[in-house]
Amino acid sequence: MSRPFRFGVQTRTAANRAEWVELARRIEGLGYATITMPDHLDEQLAPTAALMAAADATESLRIGTLVWCNDYRHPAVLAKEAATLDLLSDGRLELGLGAGWMTSDYVQASIPLDPPGVRIERMTETASILRGLFAPGPFHHQGRHYTIDGLDGTPKPATPGGPPLLIGGGGPHMLRTAGRLADIVGVNPNLAPGAITAETAQDATAERYDQKLAWVREGAGSRFDDIELQVRTFIVSVTDDRQGVAEMLAAGLGMTPEQGLASPLALVGTPAEIADDLRQRRERWGFSYVVVAVEEYEAFAPVVAELAGT
Repeated sequence: MSRPFRFGVQTRTAANRAEWVELARRIEGLGYATITMPDHLDEQLAPTAALMAAADATESLRIGTLVWCNDYRHPAVLAKEAATLDLLSDGRLELGLGAGWMTSDYVQASIPLDPPGVRIERMTETASILRGLFAPGPFHHQGRHYTIDGLDGTPKPATPGGPPLLIGGGGPHMLRTAGRLADIVGVNPNLAPGAITAETAQDATAERYDQKLAWVREGAGSRFDDIELQVRTFIVSVTDDRQGVAEMLAAGLGMTPEQGLASPLALVGTPAEIADDLRQRRERWGFSYVVVAVEEYEAFAPVVAELAGT
C-alpha cells in the first residue's frame, strides 16, 4: 500500500527575522508538511537556530535538517541540539544526518576530510549514540570513533524514542546503511566527488534509481515497508511547454529529453502533468515525500494542493 504524499521545502537563508518568519508561515499555509535546511559553512543560516525560529512561527509545520553533517559536531552535542529542537517544537523535528560530502566546507574550515568509508562508519556510530542518548537513563558506547561513558542525554525529546531519523545517499554503501538505520531514506545522486559535477546528472537517470532502490532494499531487509522514501528534486518547471523545456534541460544534463523527464530529480509540465509523474514515481520507486527548493515552492503549490495527503 502506497504512503500518502507529503511535501517539503528546502531553504537556506533570509535577510532578517521578519523575512524568515513570513517564509515559514507561507510554506505552512500552502500545505507543505516540512521546512528543511542543509548544513554547510557557506552563506546560509545555522540550521539549529533557524529551524527553531521556523517552528516557533508556525503551528504544525515540521522542521528538518537535510542534513546535519556528522563531522561538524560530536554526537553528544548533536543529541542535545536535536532533543531540544524536538522538545521545544512539540515533536516536530525530522533528524536528517549525513556523513559529510561538500569538499569546500572541509577545505575552507581546515576540517580533515577522511575517506567516504570512514565518514560513513563514523556517522553510523553517531546514529547509534543518538538513539541511546534519547532513551531513558545513562548510556554507554565504546566504538572506533566515539566513547560515551554513562552519559544520560538531556533533555529527552518530545517524540518517544527520538525524532524520526533521515539518512540520504546515492551510492551502495550509504544507501544500504540508510536502509538499515533510517526511518526516512532520501535517495540522491552519488555525491562522492564532493561537488555537483557533470557526473551528477548521469547518476540521476530512472535506471540508476532502480539500482539505488535495490540497495535500500538490501540494507532494510524485512523493515523496508516501514521506511518512508524521500526524493529531493533539483529541477522544477511548472510550464505548458513540457517538451520544449525538457529539450533545453536535456542539453545541459547530457540526457535525452525523455531521460530528463523520467529522472526523479526533475519535474516539468503543468501541475496535472507533474502530479501524474509523481504518482507514477511513487508506484515505481515508492517516493511519497518530495522536497523542492525554496525558489520553486510557490509555483509548485498547485501540485501540493492536488496531491498532499492522497
